[in-house]
Amino acid sequence: MGLPSGSRLPRFVQTALWVGQPLWLLERTVREFGPIFSLSLAGLGDMVLVATPEAVRQVFTGDPNVLYAGQANELLRSFVGSRSILLLDGPAHARERKLLMPPFHGERMTAYADAMREATEASLARWPIKKSFPIQRRMQDITLAVIVRTVFGISDPRGATEFANLLATYMDAATDTPWRMVPALFKIDPNKLLPWAPLSRLKRRVDDALLGEIRRRRAHPIAGDSSVLGMLIEARDEAGQPMTDEELHDELLTLLVAGHETTATSLSWAFDLLLEHPAVLDRVRSELEVQVGRRAITAADLPGLPYLEATIREVLRINPVVPMVARKTQAPFEVAGYDLPVGTFVCPSIRLTHMNPDVYPEPTAFRPERFVGTKVDPYAWLPFGGGARRCLGMAFAMFEMKIVLGTVVQRARLTRHGERATIKRRGITLSPSHGRPVVLEARG
Repeated sequence: MGLPSGSRLPRFVQTALWVGQPLWLLERTVREFGPIFSLSLAGLGDMVLVATPEAVRQVFTGDPNVLYAGQANELLRSFVGSRSILLLDGPAHARERKLLMPPFHGERMTAYADAMREATEASLARWPIKKSFPIQRRMQDITLAVIVRTVFGISDPRGATEFANLLATYMDAATDTPWRMVPALFKIDPNKLLPWAPLSRLKRRVDDALLGEIRRRRAHPIAGDSSVLGMLIEARDEAGQPMTDEELHDELLTLLVAGHETTATSLSWAFDLLLEHPAVLDRVRSELEVQVGRRAITAADLPGLPYLEATIREVLRINPVVPMVARKTQAPFEVAGYDLPVGTFVCPSIRLTHMNPDVYPEPTAFRPERFVGTKVDPYAWLPFGGGARRCLGMAFAMFEMKIVLGTVVQRARLTRHGERATIKRRGITLSPSHGRPVVLEARG
């Protein structure tokens, strides 16, 4: 049947709305046309969004030689580099995924638990009492500290602080406005544009720091190095070849972009929702008191905290960090009865699937009970994407959110400040407005 019906707004209007007000555009269009519809964006072309589990399944289980995710992620090239796993397809993607997988295997998470908890406790000690502050900034501090220690393996306090400050400055500059992505829509390298010159200079400083750290670690290996970087330096593909410095650089930058900002944003949304739903917060705290008491949370405690995990899953359902994932068709592809031509972007919409009332009754209600004692449907709950392209860091992110959220709920008494946060685009992520201001009433 070709492309499904979709927005009749002019292409340039759809494009402007997609950049500035993506949820308004998506929700307006799904109300008019249902859970499968088309958009048309300048620079990209036709996009078909799907928001039913069956259609999502068709995409996630589709032939990866027909559905290219790397081509669909071209917007990210200037931020993560051409060798990033996000930009690769075919055999190159398969090779890179095998090399990257071991450090993020579920069993590896226990080695990172102490770093996650210690970063949270160190941040908590600096939070002002009885004074409003944006929780998102504190979550960014924590997740960045975790990455510096677990991914880069930098334990020297001064070196870690300098490195973290540089990375944080770059991330803030790269995500300060959604309009940063506009040149990439038209396949223009923003680093060659004068208005982007300050960001380009900052990016070069980050590049130099990353490559310098990679070369230093190659030249002076650390015995028993359990960091992600240390493991990736030692990794070999099936031909016995290691990753090049440039490959390592792009993958480390990808881990920074995909693992720091996204997890911090999800944690910020968690506090926004918990402070609006005190009964849920009380139940999370009660579960922690029974299972953990006053001691520090360990990896061994997490299986005994099902409501904490269910709460995080519900946070990610209501406020996924990105609204969709995409594939670009390399051959005609059928989805939900529509025959899509070559070059179409087919996009499982995370946000719209999670808000589909046929999948989740009363979808806007915050009910962690949806995920207690139930098996999660990977085609109905997809904050990390799915199929062969599911986020490699899913286990790491879920583990970190449990440790950080559990530790803060244990150690701090927070109240909200101001109205509920609204959703704003921060780079490619959907973040709480104003960083979600809160007040720390007491530690303890």
